Amino acid sequence: MPSPEMKKNAAGRMVPVDINGQTAVPYQGVGKYRPTGNRAAPRIATCVDYPESGNKVVPDLKTALKEAGIRDGMTISSHHHLRNGDFVANAVFDAADELGVKDLRWFPSASFPCHAPIIEHMKNGVVHHIEGSMNGPLGAYCSEGKMRGMGVLRSHGGRYQAVQDGDVHIDIAVIAAPTADPFGNAHGLTGPAACGLLGFALADSQYADRVIVVTDNLIEFPCIPWQIQGNNVDFVTTMDAIGDASKIVSGTTQITKSPDRLRIAEMTARFVKEAGIMHDGFSFQGGAGGTSLSFAIFLMDMMREAGIKARFVRGGSTKYLTRMLEEGLTDYILDGQTFDLDGVRSMRENPSHVDTSPFTSYNWHGKGNFASMLDCVVLGATEVDVNFNANVVTHSDGRLLHGIGGWQNCLSSKCTILPIPAFRDRIPVIVDRVTTLVGPGELIDVIVTERGIAINPLREDLIKAVHGKGLPIRTIQEMKAEIDDLVGGAPKPPELEEKVVAAIKWVDGTVIDCVRQVKV
Repeated sequence: MPSPEMKKNAAGRMVPVDINGQTAVPYQGVGKYRPTGNRAAPRIATCVDYPESGNKVVPDLKTALKEAGIRDGMTISSHHHLRNGDFVANAVFDAADELGVKDLRWFPSASFPCHAPIIEHMKNGVVHHIEGSMNGPLGAYCSEGKMRGMGVLRSHGGRYQAVQDGDVHIDIAVIAAPTADPFGNAHGLTGPAACGLLGFALADSQYADRVIVVTDNLIEFPCIPWQIQGNNVDFVTTMDAIGDASKIVSGTTQITKSPDRLRIAEMTARFVKEAGIMHDGFSFQGGAGGTSLSFAIFLMDMMREAGIKARFVRGGSTKYLTRMLEEGLTDYILDGQTFDLDGVRSMRENPSHVDTSPFTSYNWHGKGNFASMLDCVVLGATEVDVNFNANVVTHSDGRLLHGIGGWQNCLSSKCTILPIPAFRDRIPVIVDRVTTLVGPGELIDVIVTERGIAINPLREDLIKAVHGKGLPIRTIQEMKAEIDDLVGGAPKPPELEEKVVAAIKWVDGTVIDCVRQVKV
């Protein structure tokens, strides 16, 4: 892959202006890029080409792909609601290999360690490159410069934006559906692989040329509620098992037991209370990491004590958010992804646990979205710097091991808080300059570590609100100096090659930074 032309963007980062042969727009600043024109449109279909009986079932996935016209160089999409328990994506590329197809672009909403077998399909030429969040082995493979094309990482909202704006055209979408009917109506609420909702597959179902629904729980028409509408589906097929629903609960969705991180979570909840963010009718979103889950528990206790009720909370839902709903501490959960089986049960049983999609929740190129309506959001990060910029995709060694998810989209909330440990494996998390810029500092309001709380100087209102409230407020520079002293000095930036292996898109589709090959 030749070195792409590079240009400095508004964040001072050198980024490619050509990605896999497609022109890319460098980041212009928060809210500065305002494209015009009309959205992409799906192909025109006609009922003449579909069975009057409504039965679109074909014998197997290989047949479905063949009937969908799979050929070299196509874009194949998938979704990740089954997270690390997904069986379908691997089966897709196994079938493509059997059909002799090469150079496919895989466009997942995210990939996980369970998708490591696709590395073999990159080696044998079936998959050319991945445009989607890469967690674990696939990210490591990309980091080492082994992927033939350039990876592209987008937020959940950015992925929907890319499809509707025509930045990515999906040739064939493959939707893993825990329950479906022969017409193609589908949902994730029941079945052996029940995962809650299918919102990350919404854009795929609406805009792809061909749509295949794969299920292990085929029921009689109608499948209600239909999170995916059969009118958008071309073929339905079955597998013995589409996934292991128990692995929806991945390693990040476990409550922390670390005393330091519990302290961080408690300080974060106290900040939300003392800053006046916690009030009757407020809203918040917490991540699924261990510290964020602990924050939710501390906040629930404070809400009970104060007699305060939230109007809505945004999910990723967990058993802690569902407990809030069931205890009457919130009117609604507006859920984009269920992170555990309690969330699946709640969505199935409780009409106030509402499934949403990136279109409603995160899409920047829409007429508003839910993220900016949140009073606060609590998120994680791999690194932050003294200017409050943050990184969530690479580690301090430069390796690409995580995806963006909804993280970028949530930065538009009224208060963004990052509760993070001061160091991981004795490597400081607060640095002079983040390895990879994923979120600009002007949108990040508060950093909480076990060493104290740093408030972005731009947020004079927050500084004033917590003055004299007994919180350990410090400057971020003070915290960094103390942490560096504890570990024997500031860490050295990673040594990286010149080759760009992945581009990081901002929520509006512009390129905010890129990831370079690690030295091995």
